Amino acid sequence: MDFSLSMEQEILRNSVRDFAEKEIRPVAREMDEKEEFSYDTMRKMAELGLFGMFVSEKYGGQGMDYVSYIIATEEIARVDGSHAATVAAGNSLGIGPLYYFGSEEQKQKYLPKLCSGETLWGFGLTEPNAGSDAGNSKTTAVLEGDEWVVNGSKIFITNASTEITAGVTALSRSGTREDGRPELSCILIEQGTPGYEAREMHGKMMWRASNTSELYFDDCRVPKENQLGPRGNGFHQMLQTLDGGRLSIGAMGLGGAQGCFEMALKYSNERVQFGKPISKFQVNAFKLADMALEIECARLILYKACWLRDNDKPFSKEAAMGKLYCSEVMYRCANNAVQLHGGYGLMKEYDIERFYRDQKLLDIGEGTSEVQRIVISRLVGAV
Repeated sequence: MDFSLSMEQEILRNSVRDFAEKEIRPVAREMDEKEEFSYDTMRKMAELGLFGMFVSEKYGGQGMDYVSYIIATEEIARVDGSHAATVAAGNSLGIGPLYYFGSEEQKQKYLPKLCSGETLWGFGLTEPNAGSDAGNSKTTAVLEGDEWVVNGSKIFITNASTEITAGVTALSRSGTREDGRPELSCILIEQGTPGYEAREMHGKMMWRASNTSELYFDDCRVPKENQLGPRGNGFHQMLQTLDGGRLSIGAMGLGGAQGCFEMALKYSNERVQFGKPISKFQVNAFKLADMALEIECARLILYKACWLRDNDKPFSKEAAMGKLYCSEVMYRCANNAVQLHGGYGLMKEYDIERFYRDQKLLDIGEGTSEVQRIVISRLVGAV
């Protein structure tokens, strides 16, 4: 087995890391404090080619493998979770469904601008009463003639209410199946459509510089052609989209854990107590050793899941494992890093305070840790 990265992947890692250090780190704390989405760094990330990374060049993408995309997300997350969320949601949740399930006309219409970063797109899944139970969506889409009429609401939707957002993919009840279960379809709704409103959410604990939205559909009419893929295929599309999204969240956990470890190592080598750096005390050295060990294990399982995807092999189990493990590794790394910083770890002037807050969403978003354990248990034959 060859665990080495290709030359292209190494170059990508170095270039994204350099970009994150020079362009994102200087503004991350201020953007977090202001709860402000940065259009300037969004533009620069787009110029670096961080959107549409796995999309064919035919539609304006970079044509890279999924491992490369995950490496890029990891390196952004190593510096700031909010910017990483913009990239991860922009690719996996915004671009992904359109690329994998869209008609040729839909791909030609939307993907070039999304891949260039000129526009963003949201994935409307979560509702106030349909979180982990996403199949219980109450948003409805009724076909009247040649139009879908959409009613309902969504919440906690990333990238859906920026000034450059072009629209959203809304999971909707489009009917009832013969077995009585809801028929779910994905409907594309463009920004500015009458009856559709996207409101930015504020007061978040984490990802404060990421755009998060509430969506409202009130007799929102869109052409029949705005259906994504076959009617009734929405639940399958959602599950496949979440498989890819779990890899993105895993990358955010992995990158965030790496960032926590590096901050902890630097601080503990500089902080002197009882006449020597605190890293020299075994109780602290063991914390750092455990962090390094878990990060290495997390990287191996996440990269394996991406390799399986790139080689057209089943990867749902490994995606769930990667998302779960990387999220929880970041929690343990952030917790240890704050402990090593002592009182300073609780102050906003130290980045570890932001990382500690940002981590929590990884346990919740795109399938809670509890749901991941249900998924894994089913896939290993335990349930």
